[in-house]
Amino acid sequence: MQDKTILIVDDEAAIREMIRMSLEMAGYDCREAGDIQQAYSAIVDDIPDLVLLDWMLPGGSGVELLRRLRKHEMTADLPVIMLTAKTEEDNKIQGLDVGADDYVTKPFAPRELLSRIKAVMRRAGHSEQEKPIEVLGLKLDPSSHRVYVNQQPVNMGPTEFKLLRFFMTHQERAYSRGQLLDQVWGGNVYVEERTVDVHIRRLRKALETEAADYGNLVQTVRGTGYRFSADGYSAEAATNP
Repeated sequence: MQDKTILIVDDEAAIREMIRMSLEMAGYDCREAGDIQQAYSAIVDDIPDLVLLDWMLPGGSGVELLRRLRKHEMTADLPVIMLTAKTEEDNKIQGLDVGADDYVTKPFAPRELLSRIKAVMRRAGHSEQEKPIEVLGLKLDPSSHRVYVNQQPVNMGPTEFKLLRFFMTHQERAYSRGQLLDQVWGGNVYVEERTVDVHIRRLRKALETEAADYGNLVQTVRGTGYRFSADGYSAEAATNP
C-alpha cells in the first residue's frame, strides 16, 4: 500500500468516484469533498498528503482555496494538483502562480493522473529532506518554506520560492528557459518560456534589500538563460533611519 491520503475536491460525484476507484486500486487512501467549505474543513481536520483540486466549485473557485492554503504555515507546502476543464495558458499560469504543483486538464486518463501524483509526491518528499541553504546572508529553508536576508524574512510567491530553491541547489551553472521550466514547473506542465522571464524579474525584485542587492545573484547568461552565482553579490550602504 502507498500509505498516502489524497483528498479529491470536485463538485461532480461521478468524477470523484472515477478518480477514487483508480487511486484506491493503486493503493491510495482517498477522501472526498464537493465544495470549498467541505474541502477546507477536511484539510484542517486531517491534512492529507496531496489534494486534487477542481477549478470551478460551489462557493468559490479552487484557486481561491489554494491561495488560502498557501497563506497558512501548516498547509503552505501541501501538494496540490489542479483539475480543470480550462485549457487556456493564462488559466494554467494563474493556477501555477498561486502555488499549484501541477495542472491536469479534463478529460484525462487515470494513468496520466497517477503519473502526475507520483511525480508531485516525489518532489514534495525531496523538499522535506532538504536542509537550509545559505549564501552570503541569503538563507532558504525548505522545511518552513521561508527565505531570509540577514535573518530578516523576505516575502515572495510560491513560484519564485521554487525558482530560488532550484538556483541555490544548482549554483554556477547556466540553465536555459526550457530547462528551468522542466525543473521548476515540471516537464508535464505546458507554459511558454516567456513565463520564466516574468518570474525571474519577480524573484530579483523580492531579493532587493536596503542592505544589499541579492537579486543580482540571479544572472542573465546571453544566448543561454540564467545562472545563480555568488559573483553577482553587490553590497550597498544601508539606508539611514
